Amino acid sequence: MLNIVLASKSKVRKSILEKNNISCLVKPSNVDEEPVKASLIKEGASPEIISKNLAELKANKVSQKMNKDLVLGADSVIDLEGELISKPESRNEALQILRKLNGKKHQLISSVCISINGSMVWNYTDKAKLTMKKMSDSYLKEYLSKISDESLYAYNVYQIEGEGRSLFKDIQGDEDTIMGLPIKKIKDYLNK
Repeated sequence: MLNIVLASKSKVRKSILEKNNISCLVKPSNVDEEPVKASLIKEGASPEIISKNLAELKANKVSQKMNKDLVLGADSVIDLEGELISKPESRNEALQILRKLNGKKHQLISSVCISINGSMVWNYTDKAKLTMKKMSDSYLKEYLSKISDESLYAYNVYQIEGEGRSLFKDIQGDEDTIMGLPIKKIKDYLNK
C-alpha cells in the first residue's frame, strides 16, 4: 500500500484515496484561499490557473515541513462561463450560487499537485462538464435544506455522490474529478 500526506481535510478526498489502496496522513494546509484567489483574479487568471495555483500552494506549504514525504494538494473550482465560483460561506450564498447555475452548463475543475520538500514534482488538472436542470426556487431551497452545514461549506453546493446528482440533466466527466480528486492520474503517477 502506498503512503502519502494529504494536504486537505476533505473526507471525500481521503475516502477516494483509501478506496484506491493509498493510505494517507491528513495534514491540512490551512491556506487562506480568498486573498490568493482575489490576487489571481486581479491579474486576469482563469479559473483553471487559480485551481492549479491553489493545489500547488497547499502541497508546497505542507511539504516544507514533511521531509521527503510525497504531499498531495488539491483544489476544485466551478467555472461558469469564465466566472470563478467558490465554496459558499453562508446558506444564502449557497442559494445564490444554485440560482446562478440553474439551467446552465458549467465546468468543474479539479487540480492536484504532488510536492516533495516544498517543491512541486507533478501536477494534473481535469475538467468535467455538468448541465444543471432548470428548477424552481422552492426546489433549490428544499435541496439545500437536506445538505448539512459541514458538507455545504466543505464541498461546495452539490455533492455528486449524494443528493446533488438529482440537480443535473447531464454529467460529462470522471466522477472522482467531480468529487475533487482525479484518482486515475494520481495512481498512474504514483505507480511510476
